[in-house]
Amino acid sequence: MSEKSQQMYIPDFDDVRAAHERIKPYIHRTPVLTSSYFNGLSGAELFFKCENLQKAGVFKARGASNAVFSLSDEQAKNGVATHSSGNHGLSLSYAAGQRGISASVVMPKTAPEAKKDAVRGYGATVVECEPSTSSREAVFAEVVAKSGADFVHPYNDPRVIAGQGTCALELVEQAGPLDALVAPIGGGGMVSGSCLTLSSISPKTKIFAAEPEQADDAYRSFKAGYIIADDAPVTVADGLKVPLKDLTWHFVSTYVSDILLCSESEIIGAMYLIWQRMKIVVEPSSAVTLAVILKNRDLFAGQRVGIILTGGNVDLKKLPWMEK
Repeated sequence: MSEKSQQMYIPDFDDVRAAHERIKPYIHRTPVLTSSYFNGLSGAELFFKCENLQKAGVFKARGASNAVFSLSDEQAKNGVATHSSGNHGLSLSYAAGQRGISASVVMPKTAPEAKKDAVRGYGATVVECEPSTSSREAVFAEVVAKSGADFVHPYNDPRVIAGQGTCALELVEQAGPLDALVAPIGGGGMVSGSCLTLSSISPKTKIFAAEPEQADDAYRSFKAGYIIADDAPVTVADGLKVPLKDLTWHFVSTYVSDILLCSESEIIGAMYLIWQRMKIVVEPSSAVTLAVILKNRDLFAGQRVGIILTGGNVDLKKLPWMEK
């Protein structure tokens, strides 16, 4: 699918329901955990949707599986390709392997080795690029020109957004009514899917996006009213370095109540607390959610708040609290 054709169609909630049926054989219905410790710390009742326990270790398995299994046999014959800092790439590799088709993933040279190894482990080809959006897109264009593979954008793809929307659908089914939902934002795929679902089944739920201060282009876009894109931000939350695109901007600008920022030390601190208190492995991009809730306690106090822990793919040899 070309990027242009992806942007021509805005998915609706029927697409989310169809995606949920389509991908059920290939994903986990991940658990929702609670923590009396974090309830006390935040003053809110928190419900953690654990996509760190998802296939491929990340929520992106939902959107990637929906995209791959939406393809006709003719469309699938040349395989699929994408560009990714890691999580979408390994998710697409997983989904392609389930269908038995090839996958190529353009990844920054600076992406965690654990994520590159995971992509290769699922049988995909890794093509490295410089750590900038412009280099990523240029190298990717060469890959597609040579292979004729179907382009599955990491987030600016209606098939992917509909797949990501299944996460919020499950969360509401498992936790019940929510006053608010907090999800990380980079390119906006998870936030867009959450907006798509909640605007249909729980329109009173406020949606907040969480973002690192050092990669705050979505925040600045939200305040300015148009997309502002940074080319190569530097943050420990490596999954949140990419900018919004037209399709995700539609959902973010229409449905998101606010975008909340947190510092690098707040992200690392929240990640450490989740590991310590909940005994689960999450990556920094997941921890921005708890970080912004603890930073904005008055905003969430007394509410039922859903938190999407988006992934758990970390390099265990380079945990951020161990680095100088």
